Amino acid sequence: MLIELAAANAAFAVIKEAVQSGNDIMSAGQAVFKFFDSKTEIAAKATKSGSDSEAFFALETIKQNEKQLRELMIYQGRGGLWDDWLAFQVEARKKREAESRAIVLKKRKRIKAVKDVITGIAVFLLGVTGIGVIVLLIWAVVTKGGQQ
Repeated sequence: MLIELAAANAAFAVIKEAVQSGNDIMSAGQAVFKFFDSKTEIAAKATKSGSDSEAFFALETIKQNEKQLRELMIYQGRGGLWDDWLAFQVEARKKREAESRAIVLKKRKRIKAVKDVITGIAVFLLGVTGIGVIVLLIWAVVTKGGQQ
């Protein structure tokens, strides 16, 4: 959790500097993505861990950074910058969720393929065993029938 918070704080410092310099938010480049990714990771870990005080304070720090970032974007950035930031976050979250669903779907397909191969091998072995049993029974009938 501390690693993600440190990454978020470092990214926030870069974003803040870019906005204060009058640059577009996207001029901060990777820092924008790192801040958003760190925020998402912290929120996910906080949700999993329940009432962890470390998670609470990390989320609180992120909220304060976002509030400060919002004020910077509204008062020092170009018009509509905060709205663009919110839209970016929505799109990034949708993209991340789509990638996550694709990974899960790919994993399910791989498991299904393995199950299909195992089922095919089992059916083949049962068929060969069944044929073997039939041949054995025929052989037994023929050999015992020939001895009488």
